[in-house]
Amino acid sequence: RTLSMIEDTLENIRLNRKDVPDINGIPLDDPSTFSLLQGADTLGVFQLESAGMRQLLKKIVPDSFEDLVAILALYRPGPLESGMVEQFINCKHGRSEVVYPHPSLKSVLKETYGVILYQEQVMQIAATLAGFTLGEADLLRRAMGKKKMEVMEQQRKKFVDGCLRNGVDGATAEPLFDLIQKFAGYGFNKSHSAAYALISYQTAYLKAHYKAEFLAAFLSSQIGSRMDVLARYVREVRNAGIQVLPPDINESGANFSAVGRVVRFGLKAVAKAGETAVEAILKARQSKGAFQSLWDFLNKVDLRIVNRGVIENLIKAGAFSGLHPNRRQLLDNLPMLIDRVQKKQNDGAQRSLLALVDELPEEEPQLAESEDFSMLELLDLEKEVL
Repeated sequence: RTLSMIEDTLENIRLNRKDVPDINGIPLDDPSTFSLLQGADTLGVFQLESAGMRQLLKKIVPDSFEDLVAILALYRPGPLESGMVEQFINCKHGRSEVVYPHPSLKSVLKETYGVILYQEQVMQIAATLAGFTLGEADLLRRAMGKKKMEVMEQQRKKFVDGCLRNGVDGATAEPLFDLIQKFAGYGFNKSHSAAYALISYQTAYLKAHYKAEFLAAFLSSQIGSRMDVLARYVREVRNAGIQVLPPDINESGANFSAVGRVVRFGLKAVAKAGETAVEAILKARQSKGAFQSLWDFLNKVDLRIVNRGVIENLIKAGAFSGLHPNRRQLLDNLPMLIDRVQKKQNDGAQRSLLALVDELPEEEPQLAESEDFSMLELLDLEKEVL
């Protein structure tokens, strides 16, 4: 879903007549992106949306891509409960001294401030101190992950013997193995964390530089969610300072779209307006021009596909309010208008092919008067269908 969202954001940027960035060539040290992450403004940012994750971002204050990789590995029950997270934060901000289990491990543990966070670091430690090949180190990692005691004891002997051969004394080697064993249970696969972090970074970058286009794609990705979920996200987007305007029969696309600095509701976000009906509406608008009135709309679209239920919900959502402000009047007159259009189309189909003169187009019928809904009723209708 996130990869589709990135694609949709790039398409929104293009449609909004801006230069489309090469998403795989963006700088990984962009100040605006890190400013957004440090402020935990992460609605829609991959993996970083939850309240707990936002708190962690504010505590860690990431300023490098490596920090982002570490955050995704740290936000798990093991590291959170073991004190690893606090150690990482305090060492990063200079409140605690970075302590390496052995001086030769500085290059292995520098980016995680002395914390053994990744499974790959367990393998590197075994290779650096005990002379393990990376294949042997991988067997050690697997044994630690599965907590097989018998295998672990064999590996302990092999590790200590290797350390002794490399000039590390037994008094250091034994506690080191215990330390590795403790952290290996929490170790996370760094390659997995790095791949996720790249997608987190790309979404954060797009949000930092193309906010309206990104949030439109984000809301589109939520179409089909429960109504209360979509409503909460719309509210959050508004709270983020981006206006979300109601659907409009002449301006809206199928999904949420960015129009300048605002986001316009997509027609597919209206209940009952399925993909086929929305496609038929957009096709009619493209080939026959903007809709001038509800009558004009009914004459241009295929009413076998865009049925009465869809049109009623579009009216309730306010999609025709730019053409006619009185929604009750439109709803009250809709059955009459549909009947007239269908009768006209049937008559047209039955007319003799030999008729030399086309009949004049039927004039738009007068709408019977109706007093519009109250503001509260309008809000109820919108809530029902959006």
